[in-house]
Parts: sequence; structure tokens; C-alpha cells
Amino acid sequence: MSADTLAPAAPRYRWIILGIATFAQTASGFFVQGIGALGVQLQRDLDLSAAQLGLLLSAAQLAPLVGLVVAGELLDRFDERWVVGTGACVVAVALGAGSAAPGYVSLLLVLLIVGAGNSTAQPGGSKAVASWFEANRRGFAMGIRQAGLPLGGALAAASLPAVAGAFGWRATLVTGGLVALLGGVVFMRWYRPPPAGTAAGPTGTGGSIGSWLAARFGMLREPAMVRITLSGTSLISVQCGVLVLTVLHLHDTTSLSAGSAALVLVVAQAAGVVGRICLAAWSDRGTSGRQTSLTVCMAAVLVGMAALMTPLGQSPLTAVLLFVWLGFFGYGWYGPWVAQVAESAPPGRTGFAIGLAMSVNQIAIVVMPPTLGLLTDLTHGFDAAWGLLASMTAASLLVTARMGRVPRSP
Repeated sequence: MSADTLAPAAPRYRWIILGIATFAQTASGFFVQGIGALGVQLQRDLDLSAAQLGLLLSAAQLAPLVGLVVAGELLDRFDERWVVGTGACVVAVALGAGSAAPGYVSLLLVLLIVGAGNSTAQPGGSKAVASWFEANRRGFAMGIRQAGLPLGGALAAASLPAVAGAFGWRATLVTGGLVALLGGVVFMRWYRPPPAGTAAGPTGTGGSIGSWLAARFGMLREPAMVRITLSGTSLISVQCGVLVLTVLHLHDTTSLSAGSAALVLVVAQAAGVVGRICLAAWSDRGTSGRQTSLTVCMAAVLVGMAALMTPLGQSPLTAVLLFVWLGFFGYGWYGPWVAQVAESAPPGRTGFAIGLAMSVNQIAIVVMPPTLGLLTDLTHGFDAAWGLLASMTAASLLVTARMGRVPRSP
């Protein structure tokens, strides 16, 4: 019996969906997640400054500002497997072509295209998981899926530098392209829609452009989406802070070696993997909606960042523990957050709602790393950066706490 016949009738198939959605996301973003680990080779072989290396990271994140919204709309109109699969093929082709890039500027253009193709995997996989899992398991499933991204980053960091050392940096693009292509093929081959009656149908194009824009972007005025975007942008900013500042803070403030500080960052990210699963599973058990777990995360990271600005942040042991704490809560919030977005979406617009919310987060992903770095450079310390993140989190916590509860759909 073929997979097409078997899938809709098999409740266990949801776990296959979860597996292929996680793999597709990990594979699509594999190369981008590993750029940081290739820094030494890229700087040496392309004669890059630190600023130019950072721009490579930003280039891969610019296109999703629009691409996530476009992908969300496509997901509401077409089968997820073709949207996600096509995006993965774009990533694969771009990286394959990029392996012949003559220089730095060409590589920047390649990464812009890679970012556009990668825009489909995140909302596409999230919508697929949301469609297949009921509310009392959706958070746990989302947590597992979202844990795939930091795991993919760890795999890329472990493998791509070795590939570059043996075959050169161009070979890493070919490797990343092949991995992305594999993820797309797996998703297109084995993804199937959920049983009839559980998936939202595609939306039409009726009405003028103005009415279309009002219907879609009007979501941002809804109380549920306001809470979602506030909590999301504040927590993704904290995540950026942990990624950018952990090693620098530990090295400059507590005198840990660069290698030891980098190891702490790995441990913090590992804590985030655990957090994404545990916090998402906990959100399934609550009766007050996903926002409760997000409120706990905001309060927890606020405490952690405030502590970093005290003498506790200057002690090697306590600073390490604080960064692990920030890793657990500062990364772990994403599973329940995506589940909340899916459950708050209007009927038939789940894909667009997920893409829109992620696109708002993407603004912080692009803006916050250079902002935090600039604050650190100008003040010759880290208190200003942690203070900015703490202020943003506190403001979001206060506003969301005063708004009504976001209900969880069945």
C-alpha cells in the first residue's frame, strides 16, 4: 500500500510528519546555521574583515523579512509539500551556484537567495505540525520541531569546518546544498495532508488589493496577535543577545578563556534545546493558554539579565549558571510561541499568521545583533546591552500581563 493511501488513515503518521518537518527545517537552514563556525576559513580565504563576515550573516536574514509573509500566504493556497519543497530546491540550487562564486559580493547575493528559499521551511513545517497535532499535544510537537534548528546548528558547526579544512570553503556550499535538497525531497515524498476535516482550506483572492491587505495585516491589530508579537520580539531579542554576547561577556568580564566561553555557549544552546521541548510540553497541560509559559519565560530572562548586571555577572561560576538559565528560557520559549500563533490564527489563514508573526520577529533578528554590539563598543561594557534587553522584556511583560488571555483552540 502506498504512502498516499496509508497516511491519512494512520494516527501514527503524525509522528512521521513531525520527523520530516523537523528534518526539512534543519536541512534547509544547515549552511546558514554554520556560517559562524566557518568564520576563520572565510576570513582567511576571502580576506574579510569582521564586519564583512557579519554582513554575510545578515544577508541570509534579510530576505525572510518579506519572504516569511509571502511563504505564509502561499501555504494557505497550496499544498505544504510543494511550497516547502520548492523553497528547499531554491536553497540547494543557490548554494550549488554559489560554490562557483568569484568573490565576496557574489557570495552575498547567493545568501540573499538562500534566505528567500529558506523562508518556506519555518512556517511550512510549523503549519504542517499544527495541522496534524491536536491542542493537547501540539506544544510538545512544536517544541521537538523547533529544537531541530539549534541541533542543526550544532551539526553544522561540527562538520562544515572539517569540510572546509579538507576541501576548501566552496565545498561547504555544495555540502549545504545537498543537505537542503535532501530535506526538500524527503518532505515532498512523505508529507501528506491531515485527515479530511482537520486542515484549513486555502483562501481565495477575492476583493481588491486594499481589502486583501486589510484582511491579512489587520491581524496585527488583534489583541491575540499584539501579545504574540510583543512577547516574540522581546524574547527573540534576548536570544540574539545570548548568541552575540555570551562569549564576549564571559571572556572580558569573568576572564574565562575564549575556548571555555565558547563551550558555555554550546551548553546554553543545549539547555535551549531541552527548554524548547520541556516548556512546550508544559504549555500543553495548562488551561490558561500558551501565554502563561511565555510569561514565565519573560520573567525568567528578566531575572537572569538583571543578575548579570550585578557582581553575580562577574563571577565565573554564577555567570556560567546565569547563561545556562538564559539559554533554557531565552531559547525554550519558541515551541509554545509557535503553537500559540497557530491556534490564534483565523480559519484558513494559519500559514499567513505564522509567516507574519515570524516576519515581525525577523526585524529583531536583523536589528538587534549590531545594536547590541554597538552599545557594547560605545560603553566599553555589557550593562547597557543587558539593560536594553531587560527593559524591552519588562515592557512586553507588563503590557501582555494587562491584556486579556489568549484562548487556546481545541
